[in-house]
Amino acid sequence: MRRISTFFYGIGQGFAGLARNRMFSLASIATMAACLFLFGVFYIVLSNFNHMVREAENNVGLTIFFDDGISDEEIEDIGSKLRVRAEVSEVTFTSGDEAWEKYKAENLSPEMIETFGSDNPLKDSSSFTVYLNDPEMQKDLVKYASGLDGVRKINDTTDISEGLTGINTVLATVSIVIIVVLLLVAIFLISITISTGVSVRKQEISIMKLIGATDIFIKIPFIVEGMLIGLFGAGIPSAIFFFFYENMTGLLTENFSSVFTLVSFLDKNEVMKILIPVTAGIGLGIGLIGSNMTLKRQLKKIAVKE
Repeated sequence: MRRISTFFYGIGQGFAGLARNRMFSLASIATMAACLFLFGVFYIVLSNFNHMVREAENNVGLTIFFDDGISDEEIEDIGSKLRVRAEVSEVTFTSGDEAWEKYKAENLSPEMIETFGSDNPLKDSSSFTVYLNDPEMQKDLVKYASGLDGVRKINDTTDISEGLTGINTVLATVSIVIIVVLLLVAIFLISITISTGVSVRKQEISIMKLIGATDIFIKIPFIVEGMLIGLFGAGIPSAIFFFFYENMTGLLTENFSSVFTLVSFLDKNEVMKILIPVTAGIGLGIGLIGSNMTLKRQLKKIAVKE
């Protein structure tokens, strides 16, 4: 029963501390919210970027071209060997005529098409498009397919994938640096808020110590205050992301429809089930760390003066 009373006392005093130091509390909450908002933006960008890279890699397959004069039987033999590979999910054949028709539809005007007449400059461009179960297996398959008789050329996406991975690494590094700096600022502001609260209640804390109050009893209200700052700071950006994520992704999809025909954004629920708990955890953790660091230092000062 006593522990329950102490718990509710701590919560009540934590809210009271926020009200007493409202200016510092609001500054700390605003800084925490800005920090966690940027964290959320970076997380959404990076998670969607990773998702799109994987989706693009899965939707764009290797293209395998054949030697001139290769027979249909040899082509079928190459296809059979590719289909039984563990890396391969699907193999589709495109004839030279189909390749030419697709190229005309996507790249040439009617006037330009007329200049070719019945000629097909891609008549020897029959190919297999190979889709993979795992894009990371691409190098192994390229090495295998290159050694098959009748294979002239392979167009793969290895360079593109490595370039996108490099971009992703740079984004992640920059994000981590910015977030760490902002978190340190948030800890500093929470420390100032808690220090102010301890200073205001210095005489009261001294009396509490004299009548036998334990350190944990004295600390609880300030720890709760710090955690509330972190929780409120996390709640603001979480609410923004929850209510506006679909609006923003919908707006981007609408305005850049040509880009998002091949790739799509992650579903809102898939993003939020990770983002919101992590944001709340970071907010509470920073509040706890900031308040604890300050309390140890400030309570020692009060003890010395006694």
